[in-house]
Amino acid sequence: MEKSVNGKKLWLFIAVIAAVCVIFAGVALLSGGAQTVTSDENETVLTLQIGNPEMTVNGTAQEVDPGRGTAPVIVSDRTLMPIRAIIESVGGTVDWDEAAQTVTLTYQDDTIRLTVNSTEAYLNNEASTLDVAPAIINDRTMMPIRFIAEGFQFTVEWAQDTQTVTIHVPAVDMSKETPTASGSETEDTDDADAPTVYMTTEITPEALVEIYEQLGFNAEGNVAVKMSTGEPPNSNYLRPELIKDLVQSVDGTIVECNTAYGGSRANTAMHYQVAEDHGFTEIADVDIMDENGSLEIPIENGTTINENYVGANLANYDSLISLAHFKGHAMAGFGGAIKNMSIGIASAEGKSWIHSGGESMTSPWGGDQDKFCEAMAEATSGVVDYLDGKVVYINVMNNISIDCDCDGNPAEPDMHDVGILASTDPVALDQACIDIVYDTDRSQSGTLIDRIESRNGLHTLEHAEAIGLGSRTYNLVSIDE
Repeated sequence: MEKSVNGKKLWLFIAVIAAVCVIFAGVALLSGGAQTVTSDENETVLTLQIGNPEMTVNGTAQEVDPGRGTAPVIVSDRTLMPIRAIIESVGGTVDWDEAAQTVTLTYQDDTIRLTVNSTEAYLNNEASTLDVAPAIINDRTMMPIRFIAEGFQFTVEWAQDTQTVTIHVPAVDMSKETPTASGSETEDTDDADAPTVYMTTEITPEALVEIYEQLGFNAEGNVAVKMSTGEPPNSNYLRPELIKDLVQSVDGTIVECNTAYGGSRANTAMHYQVAEDHGFTEIADVDIMDENGSLEIPIENGTTINENYVGANLANYDSLISLAHFKGHAMAGFGGAIKNMSIGIASAEGKSWIHSGGESMTSPWGGDQDKFCEAMAEATSGVVDYLDGKVVYINVMNNISIDCDCDGNPAEPDMHDVGILASTDPVALDQACIDIVYDTDRSQSGTLIDRIESRNGLHTLEHAEAIGLGSRTYNLVSIDE
């Protein structure tokens, strides 16, 4: 999938790369001292100097870490530079996962992922070994330039006499066009056979109950309400005050599974504590479904995975309400109903299984991106079949950050709150949310669209429709008076 690169954003992103990198100094970077690189008038040239809190971009000076006076320093023959301030100011290109201690960088069509204190790194999901591990120093994440520069095809010069690093970034082809929602061959239609997606612009407990009732769903037997309990300390999870009335109206149990990447919800005791701290145990019973291990369920229509590993306690429920917070996601591009039903219901080992596209049950890292997207769609299909289709889906579009609720310190939302959408079709529901994002002014939605496209997130919906999970064509019906 092609995407355009706005000139201003490119300039900022390049500043990010320079600012976040651990830069190789001396012989370790350039054998024999400084190199001479012929300058292209269309390229971007960045210069940083040890001890200097300013950098230059094409000759124009700016602060490396605005407002903090931070300057590059040399530690163990490596030049270090902070990342925290840049993460918070530029969304969609540099992503920080607090729980996993992982940084994801995206430039054009390439993605690099590094983890603090680990020499294992990934370029477009291919593993490599770093010479030096990223580290956190004074609340700043430091990263190595060599791997980043080679991965993004930048050129780096080191001048020992002036302690200066110069980074040459080739010009970007600005002629590429970003696909629109209509260009993805989806639409709100008047087809009577298309599934209905209900929508309200109200985000209140009353509106949540009302839109659920519009679905005409009989939540029978033991009812699971699948939602995220939220990673501490500052994630954008749906608050208990919003969901309480709906959960209690169906006598539901809030269900979750442990994470596969560490953090505060990586084991059952810690996860229950988070649920209590976030107020969920005050409004309903909470079940960490993989506290008793995994349950293997078949996927009849799988092409990437043929089985799914969910929390074993899923066997205790007769019907399920997927209550998802729609937002971006560092790995999937976006998270909605399908991610909530796949990664959310998978046990810790099942999460690794899906993330790796069926290659590993112990590590979620390093899998093929498209297979990950496909595995999410197929895992959702397996859960729906296991529950005999007794599932409905609600997405709340508020606090729409580019980061997931699994990120304890997500980027601030650029996009305004939208409302609540619901459907009996998870594909139609997620597609309707995507279409709203694409129909929103790019000044608000641009960072989220960049996130979705850099992860090929729409492939999840393409594959979900292809395997018969649902339809990307739908009827959108407002329930507002």
